Amino acid sequence: MATFPLHDGPSAGFDAPFEMLEACHDRVERMLSLLERLRAHLEQRGGAVDDQARHAARDVMRYFDLAAPNHHEDEERHVFPALREQGEAALADRLQAEHAQMATAWYALKPTLAAVADGHWDAAVVPQWEAFVAMYRRHVADEDERAYPAAAAAIDDRCLVRMAEEMAHRRGLR
Repeated sequence: MATFPLHDGPSAGFDAPFEMLEACHDRVERMLSLLERLRAHLEQRGGAVDDQARHAARDVMRYFDLAAPNHHEDEERHVFPALREQGEAALADRLQAEHAQMATAWYALKPTLAAVADGHWDAAVVPQWEAFVAMYRRHVADEDERAYPAAAAAIDDRCLVRMAEEMAHRRGLR
């Protein structure tokens, strides 16, 4: 029987904002993998929803309802403006548009997870889940490989401190 453990938060702190953003991407990957494992688990059980599946569905929903929007806002407030300063406006605009597309995809997908959390599974949602996973992974790869390095080059130490303070403040931390 598959297990779906809870996941710890990012290991980096707000004093290193780009490392924090990358740690959030690690958590995104864990949630996407959890969604894939949940699908496989449900398929192996012939669609029968057990407590493990319910908990996994709730974990994925909690992450994409709470943490993902904060992460996207961090990027839109700090990373994308820095990209634009580096002459990478097209990349910043595309990534920001993808945030909107991912939010739309999430709000379409969330009811399918809520159904699992309530004990119901419909295998017809598999393509939707797979598309969501693929879209997020492409986006994260572009940010890790292109956006973060370019933005980090545009942000001096003083701006990094302000970035870290603002990210922590929005989450109610000091």
